[in-house]
Amino acid sequence: MNSPTRAPRRAGRRTGLTVGRVFGVPLRVNVSMLLLTLLITVMYAQFARDRLDLPPLGGYLIGLGFVVSLLGSVLLHELGHALTARRHGIGVRGITLELLGGYTEMDSDAPTPRVELLVSLAGPAVSAVLGAVGVGLTLALPTGTLAHQLALQLALSNVVVAIFNMLPGLPLDGGRALRAAVWAATRDRHRATEVAGWVGRAVAVGTAGLVVLLTVERLLVPLALPLMLLVAVTLWRGAGQSIRYARISRRVPSIDLARLARPVFGVPTGTPLAEAQRRHAEQAPPGAAVTVLDSSGRTVALLDPAAADAVPAPRRPWLAVDAVARPLAQLPTLPAGLDGERVMEVVQAHPAARYVVTAGEDVVGVLHIADLAQVLEPTRKMNR
Repeated sequence: MNSPTRAPRRAGRRTGLTVGRVFGVPLRVNVSMLLLTLLITVMYAQFARDRLDLPPLGGYLIGLGFVVSLLGSVLLHELGHALTARRHGIGVRGITLELLGGYTEMDSDAPTPRVELLVSLAGPAVSAVLGAVGVGLTLALPTGTLAHQLALQLALSNVVVAIFNMLPGLPLDGGRALRAAVWAATRDRHRATEVAGWVGRAVAVGTAGLVVLLTVERLLVPLALPLMLLVAVTLWRGAGQSIRYARISRRVPSIDLARLARPVFGVPTGTPLAEAQRRHAEQAPPGAAVTVLDSSGRTVALLDPAAADAVPAPRRPWLAVDAVARPLAQLPTLPAGLDGERVMEVVQAHPAARYVVTAGEDVVGVLHIADLAQVLEPTRKMNR
C-alpha cells in the first residue's frame, strides 16, 4: 500500500470527509476507501474461509475486521510522519486515508535535509515496529486459529508497507529519504527532488513488471492485479508530479511582479461598455486591463473580459461598464513588492484567474495566472 507524505495542496482542495482529529491532526477518509474495503474484504474472506473452514458470512466478517486493523496500521504510519513533522515546527494540515493507503499534508517543506530524513523515516519506522509486534504475536499464538491468522496478516502487511515505502523513489517515503541525501550532498533541493522523482518512475516501472510476472507465475491472485497495477500507475504519476514541482520551484525566485503585471487603463464609472472598449483599443497600452474609477479617480472595479464579450454588440452602447466589472473587494490582491515565494503563497491560498497588484492604495497592474504559469512552466502550452 502506498503511503507517501505529500507537499501542501492549494487551500480549498481538500479531498475526503473529515471524520475527526487524532492528536489534534484532522483525519479525512476518501470515498475510494469504500472500494479498498470491498476488495480486501472479499480477498481476505476467501483466504480466511480456506484456512479456517469458516462459513461465508464468518469469512466476510473476518475480512472486514482485517481491513479495519489494516487501516489502523496505515493511520499509525501517517501519524509517525505527522507528529515528527510537528515536533520540528512543520504544520500539519491533516491525514487522509484513501484507496492506496494514506498521505499526510504539511504546511511547508522540511527546512533542512536532516528534518526531511527524520520525517520521511518516521512512518516506515512505525510500520516496522507494528510488523515486529505482529511477528511476535504470530509466534506466540497457536497455529490454525483466527487470532494467529490475523496476527500473521497484520505482521506481513506492516512489514510489506515498511519495506515498500522505503523503496528509493518519490512519492514514497524512501524517495524522500533519497531526496534528503542528495539535498545534503548537492545543497540543491530542486535537483534532489528531480533525482528522486526519476528514480520513482523507475520504481513504478519495476513494480508494474514485477506484478505482471508474479501474476503470470500464479504467485499473485488475479484479483489483486488491477489494484497492484493501480499502485504502479499512482507511483508513476506521483513521481512525475514531484519532477514538475521541482522544476516549478526552481523558477519561483524569477517571479517579478513589476515585469509580469499587465498595466491598467481606467475609465470613469458609468461609462458605456462600447465607449470603454473603444478608448481601450485606441489609447491603452497592449494587454492593459480595464479598470473602473469612481468620481475621485480611485479604482473600484476591474472589467471582466468574458462577461464583456458575452454582451451583444447592439447592447454595449447602453450598458454601463460597471455591469460587467467585478468590485475590487472581491478580487485577491498582491502588493507590488512581494518576492516569488510570497506570490506563490498567495496564489496557493487564493486560487484565481487574475490578481490585482497594488502599491499602497493604488492599483498598478493586474497579474494573470496564465502569465505566471508561463514563467513557471515555459514549455507548457497555456491559454492566455
